[in-house]
Amino acid sequence: MVAPRAPGDWERGWQRTWKKLGFVPYELPEGDSAEHEEREFLTRARTVDGERARLSRISDEFERGFRALARLGPAVTVFGSARFPAGHRYYELARAVGRELARAGFVTITGGGPGVMEAANRGAHEAGGPSYGLNILLPHEQAANPYVDHSVEFRYFFVRKVMLVKYSCGYVVLPGGLGTLDELFEAATLIQCGKIGPFPLVLVGNRFWDGLRRFGRFMVREGVFAAEELGFGHVTDSPRDAVDRIVRALPPALRKRLRPAKGTASGQRKG
Repeated sequence: MVAPRAPGDWERGWQRTWKKLGFVPYELPEGDSAEHEEREFLTRARTVDGERARLSRISDEFERGFRALARLGPAVTVFGSARFPAGHRYYELARAVGRELARAGFVTITGGGPGVMEAANRGAHEAGGPSYGLNILLPHEQAANPYVDHSVEFRYFFVRKVMLVKYSCGYVVLPGGLGTLDELFEAATLIQCGKIGPFPLVLVGNRFWDGLRRFGRFMVREGVFAAEELGFGHVTDSPRDAVDRIVRALPPALRKRLRPAKGTASGQRKG
């Protein structure tokens, strides 16, 4: 068991991390009473023209994403950590998920980065299925992994998340961190509220997700939602079971549009 951290250790570790990353400037409106030294610290003011320019960039990014993905489908998005290298059990699990998606006839969509994302794209590529990566531009550049057939780059996390959810008829979530949880709960909330779907949301990795499953049962007992509201959710260790559940959940007309991949001879990376 990990020993409890002394008071202040958590905050000091957090501050050390942010010193390495650098402070993201915070904006104040023009005409604020902040002193010059504060302006130097904050580095910029919030202006109407600046907000208008930001809105234009956001709109352009949405339009670029819509144009790139409008003809895509049926598709399934795979969420998961960027931190698992090739050979790790979760990487290989995601790779198997990608293969099963391609064999079932789905387009595989991921966040386009390394780890679980790369693995799912790789599995789909090796099975001969189409593979998309929706990459995020970060201060420490995250290049698209080499197994995507089509890469679309985004500056804004929230625009990218819309695209990851909008074009899929099912979601597979593998082990991951804060970003993965954010994506998982975004999809779950939209399904619960009837904004999308009903689409299946399948978590792969029984051991990893056990704590979340127990917390979910606790939340049901506390009355914040009913168990039947989460009927779209399922936890499994089997990539094939995960994909089969998505296929079975599709309306018959959509199921007919699946085009199972015929596979590739080499299973090698592109290029």
